[in-house]
Amino acid sequence: MFAVLAVASLALPAAAETPPRPYQVVGDAIPRSLTGSPGDPRRGRRIVADRQTGLCLLCHSGPFPEQPLQGNLAPSLAGAADRWSVGQLRLRIVDAGLASPGTIMPSYYRTQGLVQVAPAFAGQQILTAEQIEDVVAYLATLRQ
Repeated sequence: MFAVLAVASLALPAAAETPPRPYQVVGDAIPRSLTGSPGDPRRGRRIVADRQTGLCLLCHSGPFPEQPLQGNLAPSLAGAADRWSVGQLRLRIVDAGLASPGTIMPSYYRTQGLVQVAPAFAGQQILTAEQIEDVVAYLATLRQ
């Protein structure tokens, strides 16, 4: 687990978006877009498959034939849209700990109350609101 957290800390923080845009959690979802607009699934796929930006493939596998090394610590992203609604996907990316307390998945948007954050990354999101919406848009296309 510590190796995953250490590797996740290598991600570059998102462009300064201070403070994060407000969002409302309803049940186990964030039903409204962080930006007020839908994301772009093509950009979202690039983020998910990019080991330097999204870091998703460190733990997840999915429909990425060009990526030979994929994780097996977390559920496959294949069929994500069959398992979770858009709002549920958004919550899991913004702050997975709200959906699954104790998860090793990092909070990609929350900046407060985090532990084991390198000083250079304190107070910064991993992904911007726009990037999160792009990832959500992509994951929402993944049906089996």
